[in-house]
Amino acid sequence: MGRFWPLPLVALTAAVSAPAALLVSGRWWWAAGPALALTCVGAADLVRRRHSVRRNHPPAGRLRRPAAGPHPRWEAVREPRADAWDGPEFLVPSLRPAEAAEEPPVVRVGGPDCSQPYDMALLNVSAMSFGALSARAVLALSRGAALGRFAQDTGEGGLSEHHLRGGGDLVWEIGTGYFGCRGDDGRLDWREFADKAALPEVKCVSLKLSQGASPGMGAVLPAVKVSAEIARERRVPEGVDVVSPPSHRMFSTPRELVLFLARLREAAGGKPVGLKLCVGARREFLAVCRAMLAEGAVPDFVVVDGAEGGTGAAPSGFAGRLGMPLTQGLVTVHNALVGVGLRDRVRIGASGRVATGWDVVARLVQGADYTNAARAMMLAVGCVRAGRCHTGGCPAGVATQDPLRTRRLHVTDRARQVERYQRETVRDAVRIMAAMGVREPGALAPGHLVRRVAPGVERSYADLYEWLAPGELLAGPPPSWEADWKAADPDRFG
Repeated sequence: MGRFWPLPLVALTAAVSAPAALLVSGRWWWAAGPALALTCVGAADLVRRRHSVRRNHPPAGRLRRPAAGPHPRWEAVREPRADAWDGPEFLVPSLRPAEAAEEPPVVRVGGPDCSQPYDMALLNVSAMSFGALSARAVLALSRGAALGRFAQDTGEGGLSEHHLRGGGDLVWEIGTGYFGCRGDDGRLDWREFADKAALPEVKCVSLKLSQGASPGMGAVLPAVKVSAEIARERRVPEGVDVVSPPSHRMFSTPRELVLFLARLREAAGGKPVGLKLCVGARREFLAVCRAMLAEGAVPDFVVVDGAEGGTGAAPSGFAGRLGMPLTQGLVTVHNALVGVGLRDRVRIGASGRVATGWDVVARLVQGADYTNAARAMMLAVGCVRAGRCHTGGCPAGVATQDPLRTRRLHVTDRARQVERYQRETVRDAVRIMAAMGVREPGALAPGHLVRRVAPGVERSYADLYEWLAPGELLAGPPPSWEADWKAADPDRFG
């Protein structure tokens, strides 16, 4: 309640000074005038629907400058900064542009072993759990996804009623804690998993191996955010830190991993099942590819998380320090799947600081089929970048379980902003592709993206990276891949 003290204080000042100005001396108006004005402003802030910070901190919230970030409305073109003309990377426009597609492209996710494929949008909501986010923030994201016909990743915190109430398409993420389908022994409960995976809102299932901001360790939900509802959802003690195990208990080798994914798909009724990871050693992912070939069990998608991703659920020293950046991770996974002849069966998602139409197109050039955004979606839902996600004191009601803070987040308005942001970003990506002479994402190629490697020296991605031919690893790996390919063992990681 401490955040509300400025309003009662100025109201009390007005209540004392206004009668004094009328009955004692006009000099009291120097205090009464500003106090009355601030009282009126604070009262108006309490009923504002589109400004969560002002509603939570009347009238002091007006002193905070809005966070910079993606704006959901179409804005007039502005002249770029001087240094923007000398950026390190640029997309190549065509002297024969194409007509922009009227309908945004979608990506069919689901290989031959999948009986319920899903059409994925080019930009979707990345993994953010109920617990890390408030119930209202989760609900706003879900409703925004329903309005815009794109998907929301639930994060590893479980499949909550707030995800389902919004009516949006869901990618149910299963982490090492198996929250939402966790048995008493800490392992996955197959019956509960099958029941929830059968829900019509669940379109895909994603098995999280690691995430960019904290590869090699389980996520942490601080005790201050473990409310009674979160404790029930995750089947953990209330008010105690929730620490996910660093690795899965259901498998311990690449071979067991791909067989586990196949079993998940069967239990999910043939819905698309995939995995999410931050790539570390190339040979480890190649070991997973060898296991796919050996067992004939192939995931429907792989989400590549870049090391530059952010989180409030890991030590600060992890972010950006462990694992491959998104560009390198995408190129590695794409090449590995091409090299073993499985790329046409597996879709690749990209997650890690995706915010603009340019980001979407660049990631498609680098090997992705679609993209996910977390930070940008949080901004659209009202995040003000206060940096207090881990404290439970988010002033915007986004990353907190404090009911007094979360009730100020207006779900309907924020859902519309999420939908507008996604729609305009995808429209921007489609227009950029048209300017490059491309109507469909599948026509993008490494030569469409150029990087300045030195003053006056530019190289396209076609030249910067080695791109394998379909089945090349099976026919005979090139020298740069030979050692990793030989070291890849389907029966062990590392």
